[in-house]
Amino acid sequence: MTVSGPTTGTSRTSPATETEGDPAGNRRVFPPGFLWGAATAAFQIEGAAAEDGRTPSIWDTFCRVPGAVVGGDHGDVACDHYHRWPEDLDLMSRLGLQAYRFSTSWPRIVPEPGRIEPRGLDFYSRLVDGLLERNIQPWLTLYHWDLPQWLEDLGGWTNRDVADRMTEYALALHDRLGDRVRHWSTLNEPWCSAFLGYSGGQHAPGRQEPQAAVSAMHHLLLAHGRTARALRSVDRDITLGFTVNCTVSDAAHPWHPEDAVLARRTEMLLQEVFLEPALLGRYPEGAAEAYASAGVTIPVRDGDLAEIAAPVDFVGVNYYNGGAVCALDVPEDEALPTQAAVTRPTSDPNVGLGSSTLVSRRLPRTAMDWEVQPDGLRRLLEYLHREYTGPAGIPLYVTENGAAFDDVVSPDGSVDDAERTAYVLDHLAAVADAAARGADVRGYFVWSLLDNFEWAYGYAKRFGVVHVDFATQRRTPKRSALAYAAVIRSGGLGGAGTVGP
Repeated sequence: MTVSGPTTGTSRTSPATETEGDPAGNRRVFPPGFLWGAATAAFQIEGAAAEDGRTPSIWDTFCRVPGAVVGGDHGDVACDHYHRWPEDLDLMSRLGLQAYRFSTSWPRIVPEPGRIEPRGLDFYSRLVDGLLERNIQPWLTLYHWDLPQWLEDLGGWTNRDVADRMTEYALALHDRLGDRVRHWSTLNEPWCSAFLGYSGGQHAPGRQEPQAAVSAMHHLLLAHGRTARALRSVDRDITLGFTVNCTVSDAAHPWHPEDAVLARRTEMLLQEVFLEPALLGRYPEGAAEAYASAGVTIPVRDGDLAEIAAPVDFVGVNYYNGGAVCALDVPEDEALPTQAAVTRPTSDPNVGLGSSTLVSRRLPRTAMDWEVQPDGLRRLLEYLHREYTGPAGIPLYVTENGAAFDDVVSPDGSVDDAERTAYVLDHLAAVADAAARGADVRGYFVWSLLDNFEWAYGYAKRFGVVHVDFATQRRTPKRSALAYAAVIRSGGLGGAGTVGP
């Protein structure tokens, strides 16, 4: 069957066969003990914006800025997960998920300076107990972008003291949950927090100050290091990591030296400015010069880099697409859009990158206008293992991977999301291929379990493998969820004996 894609994308034919996502029929198996999960984030699904003592986050404030979020949407209710979590956990169990990556809401735990809110801790304690009762591992992320507004009022991530406030928040959570939660991640996609939030203005808090963004980058890293060390000091057996958003950047014109330099700089300023300080105790060569070209500096103090390089037990990798970059002017019909269709003026978040355009490679595209490039995930995992994590014996987990498409609900209520199904299966094949070629990758978390509040896109973009009717809050597993569940049951992908969706 053929399912039409979004108006900005490309349709894709994907028949429902036992080798869907692998037309060659090659059987792919995953390493022993490979972990199968799904991911969400607190602000995107919880709702209950002002219940049980929770105070506003920077995203609550940002959503009230005219033109900042598509449709004027907000997270006041979202998926109502705060009240419907038992139903959502039952759904995870039916899909066969082995792990659930979720974040905790900082303003739900520390609603004002110096006060820990027991009702917020109680909610997450019930959630963790519910997961364990269903044999699902809780993977807790401490910071997924919802900084308390009271901290932003003190300067937010531009204020070095926020690193210590995060440590206090983390220790309060661990004191309540540490006996049951063994996997902890400090940060999710700190590039987005720093550069979309403080330079581009596309994300909360909506500031457009290049120096503020680079200061936020450094202080996020400092918060990671201090928090990791604090948690390790009270729990020697804890499993600690952090998550970065990554890409594979190619030169649109490999023969052109400016494009080749730009491709390298793109990867350095997106992911390596976080990986190298955290893993190697240094900023990558060229980073300071790139920022200096924009008139900004990294506010490093003596001892910071040693503090940032706290030992970690895993690195989470979020991958959605790669890109072909061009330093030259390109025809308008060859360039890909790069930001949300909001009406509030925004700026370029890419401090120090210089002139850059993403060039279309005429590949299938998602509703986000992101090109579908599963082999980029294979290349990325192999590169990260070879250059960063492998020599240190640190495993990789794909902590987010998924796609937004414009789903159509059938008269019977089902959602036959063939494009998303193919996306997930093709990227799982890429993970298996990377593992077969030596990358130490030990798990995969699909993004996202549920359709949810998608930041500046509001509810206009759906990434979930489970459809959410936001008017009724009804959950319906899509074809992609059923296909993913089938892969989990079989432990492999493609070839004889593998079930399809």
